[in-house]
Amino acid sequence: MNLRRVVVTGLGALTPLGNTVPEYERNLLIGVSGAAPITKFDAEKFKTRFACEVKDYDPINYFDRKEARKMDPGTQYGLVACDEAIADSQMDLEKLNLDRIGVIWGSGIGGLKTFQDEVVNFSEGDGTPRFNPFFIPKMIADITAGHISIKYGFRGPNFVTVSACASATNALIDAFTYIRTGRSDVMISGGSEAAVTEAGIGGFNAMKALSERNDAPETASRPFDKDRNGFVLGEGAGAIVLEEYEHAKARGAKIYAEFLGGGMSADAHHITAPHPDGTGASLVMKSALQDANLQPEAIDYINVHGTSTPLGDISETLAIQKVFGDHAYQLNISSTKSMTGHLLGAAGAIEAIASVVALKNQTVPPTINHFTDDERFDPNLNFTFNKAQERKIDVALSNTFGFGGHNASIIFGKPKE
Repeated sequence: MNLRRVVVTGLGALTPLGNTVPEYERNLLIGVSGAAPITKFDAEKFKTRFACEVKDYDPINYFDRKEARKMDPGTQYGLVACDEAIADSQMDLEKLNLDRIGVIWGSGIGGLKTFQDEVVNFSEGDGTPRFNPFFIPKMIADITAGHISIKYGFRGPNFVTVSACASATNALIDAFTYIRTGRSDVMISGGSEAAVTEAGIGGFNAMKALSERNDAPETASRPFDKDRNGFVLGEGAGAIVLEEYEHAKARGAKIYAEFLGGGMSADAHHITAPHPDGTGASLVMKSALQDANLQPEAIDYINVHGTSTPLGDISETLAIQKVFGDHAYQLNISSTKSMTGHLLGAAGAIEAIASVVALKNQTVPPTINHFTDDERFDPNLNFTFNKAQERKIDVALSNTFGFGGHNASIIFGKPKE
């Protein structure tokens, strides 16, 4: 099959670091932490009382009140990010074949707040089943893709991928595949999540997955630091317009990057813990390189999964050294989760955007909050600690790994004629 080239022509983001791509980009590169005490509910009795929330967000600024009540916050976040990405792409939808434009979205959980609120309301009632008629369509994980297609009239492929923290990356890979195999011209892809709720914080606390550094939330996410003690929960959305190269060129679109390839694998090891040897992580990076027809030496920057957990950071680093060998010491590695927290099913979307930002600016965003070296990591690896680093970046790779052993990696390159 003659595979078509796929490029990035639009970006949208609603994140703990900013509610637009320019705000997100600026704060990524100067190393801002998005962590702060939780404002969405009273977290006083929780072991973790902070998160990376979206800030200064009022749905009434984006939706009328009646419309907003029909959508879970996760869906709202996704639509806001898509609006920015589509506007950024400067597509004239009246001139395009909407049958050839689709939406593939990612979400690890779906409408968690909606589900929680409806169950609480029922349990606190008199037993009479009184549920919001929008309960089910607000809760189901696929609904964001549906809302996007309805709003814009996109009649192409439309679905949501669910693979925990790899969801948005899997969505991007599927969208990429639909375009390069000739089945679509444009795909809107990315992911959204809104899990900063009592159930979200409480559930991850019960697993002992979250940092409990309540005295200093802004320094709690510490990937690769000796004193890392869990991830920081985040929320938000990232949206990317993917387009067939000739289609984009014909309409004079600006091109941010080329989507070069993607890989997927499974750890086949444990429901939550990574494989200690990084076996699945190694496989997925090799698969992405093979799909992109690249040698390991072509990669300049890796936006790692890097959640700030004791086991995960080690296994991913072992995998990088296994795949890249001596070239690992020429790479820049960074975890932007040190700033954004972990957006679960949306993580792959905002980290793909961070990778594109790195290519655009020829600057690697930092891994902030590094205070103490961990002797278990090779000191000759460049984790881009605490400060962004300017360097030549032609190709960037982004990793996401999810509960269940789901692994996905994608590769972006500087645009070429």
